[in-house]
Amino acid sequence: MALKVFRYQSAVNPIYKRYIQSLKIKTDAVTALTQLPFLPIEFFKSQEVMTEGVKREKEDYKNQTKNAQLFISSGTTGSIQSKHYVTDVNIYEQSYIKGFQHFYGNINDYCILALLPSYLEREGSSLIYMVSDLIKKSKHPQSGFYLHNYSELLLTLKQLEAKKQKTILLGVSYALLDLAELIDKNKYEGFIFKNTIVMETGGMKGKRREMLREELHTILCKSMRIPFIHSEYGMTELLSQAYSKGAGVYSCPPWMKVMIRDVNDPFSFLPPQKTGGVNVIDLANINSCSFIATQDLGKRYSDDTFEILGRFDNSDARGCNLLVD
Repeated sequence: MALKVFRYQSAVNPIYKRYIQSLKIKTDAVTALTQLPFLPIEFFKSQEVMTEGVKREKEDYKNQTKNAQLFISSGTTGSIQSKHYVTDVNIYEQSYIKGFQHFYGNINDYCILALLPSYLEREGSSLIYMVSDLIKKSKHPQSGFYLHNYSELLLTLKQLEAKKQKTILLGVSYALLDLAELIDKNKYEGFIFKNTIVMETGGMKGKRREMLREELHTILCKSMRIPFIHSEYGMTELLSQAYSKGAGVYSCPPWMKVMIRDVNDPFSFLPPQKTGGVNVIDLANINSCSFIATQDLGKRYSDDTFEILGRFDNSDARGCNLLVD
């Protein structure tokens, strides 16, 4: 399927087509995943990466009509933001709903609590779009967003735990640390997250010092008295997410795959357990580009799970960035 999508996009995606031509790659000669050319993610900052025949008018993205949606990366002050022109947001919705079901089951079984203040305070976040819809689809009366009202959030969590309600608390890293400090400060004895999954999306947003994932998870696990922190791996330029149920080891849904490229030779790929650049195949990106070379560093295991270990030097700080020790 990936090779079929490659042949389609190499013919009808002008940016991807020009990129392939500049590399002097003959599409008919590409017969294996390791021969695929991956579009550098930086193109989303300067180009409208879309396939021909599905473009919408600018007003459609502005007014969110005809299922058109413009997602914009968070970035840092003064940086150029990536723009993902999603021509049919229904595809994104199908991807994250089926992805959630693949890893966690029916959304109706959960109460979804979102602690994403930095994302709520700006427009164009694909994460907020996804979480808003998950909250709606959960149909739980206590599902919702929280800004800085941590005491109210803890009260809600206590109530849900008392009811043995399956709950997902999804939060940006610095906000989860703030919540953990409140738990420690007030010594919430006996309050254990037995029915709650705590899931971080990364990102200190300049609010706290950057730290390694292991340190972050250790602090959160100790304060919240839980064995594992779950994680979500996604980005503006993708329409699919990978999930980790602990130890920072991610798994992809069946229509998404991570490959690790050599940092010195971006057209060769590394064997399992070797660190390199993260390339992503996302078949949900049918109307933009399904083959993205990210600026993340990671390593893949033989079972196709993977870890994110950091970012390339001089790459832009992003919403889900981690630092390498």
